[in-house]
Amino acid sequence: MSNLPKIAWIGLGIMGSPMAENLIKAGYDVTGYTLEQEKLDRLTKNGGAAAASIAEAVRDADVVITMVPASPQVEAIAYGPEGILEHAKSGALLIDMSSITPQTSVDLAKAAAEKDIRVLDAPVSGGEAGAVEAVLSIMVGGEQADFDRAKPLFDALGKTIVLCGPHGSGQTVKAANQLIVAVHIQACAEAVVFLEKSGVDLNAALDVLNGGLAGSTVLTRKKDNFKNRDFQPGFRIDLHHKDMGIVSDAARTVGAALPVGSLVADLVASLRAQGDGGLDHSALLRGVERLSGLPVRD
Repeated sequence: MSNLPKIAWIGLGIMGSPMAENLIKAGYDVTGYTLEQEKLDRLTKNGGAAAASIAEAVRDADVVITMVPASPQVEAIAYGPEGILEHAKSGALLIDMSSITPQTSVDLAKAAAEKDIRVLDAPVSGGEAGAVEAVLSIMVGGEQADFDRAKPLFDALGKTIVLCGPHGSGQTVKAANQLIVAVHIQACAEAVVFLEKSGVDLNAALDVLNGGLAGSTVLTRKKDNFKNRDFQPGFRIDLHHKDMGIVSDAARTVGAALPVGSLVADLVASLRAQGDGGLDHSALLRGVERLSGLPVRD
């Protein structure tokens, strides 16, 4: 019988499903709950167990991991008579890997402490591919002892795992991450249109750019999306729009100017308003094409 902690996983979306499966591969007993039956079927097919409710999922869990879209969903699954805090056992560790506001994480940690439940905020970066390949960056906020307790779990999910400070710090770092990624994708999209309109071989150009100072994980991961106009969502524009709101609000609170970030936040919002919110964030290319008078390729 395994001595590993029992895991409850709440939220089996684009990121959550492969992450939960990686814990199963590492030998953990994972019970999942989500609203979509097909995602529960996927979990059980890959060796996990399905629960019919949050209460059932978390009741016997040593560690509860949540991966849902935004702060309202975290609050909905954590609080109230059917929520995690009401049904998780005393001494359990709650790891929220969603991308939410830092204040939501701080508030959750305070509320959980009253139930003798420990909390880490642990958002991730790396997209669907990073989740599948278990090479995510995981930025963590919380107490050192809880981080140490969770580290073996994190090792099964990612490669760069850092305790960034107290509760909320992981979310603050994730907000900065999303700022950098959005600005970088926008710059890459503009370069692609510039190169194509100039008649340069795009494959050759992106290869040589990615070998120099302009090279990056963003360009490596999204290069084929740009070249093939393949915008199947690894990370949706809708979610990046939410994240740009988080970083904008957090920056305003601390008095940090985001002149370029504010512009890119508007471009993300514009793309969403044009009906592209369900596409991958590399679809920022479509916005540049429209501004450049090019037909948008579907």
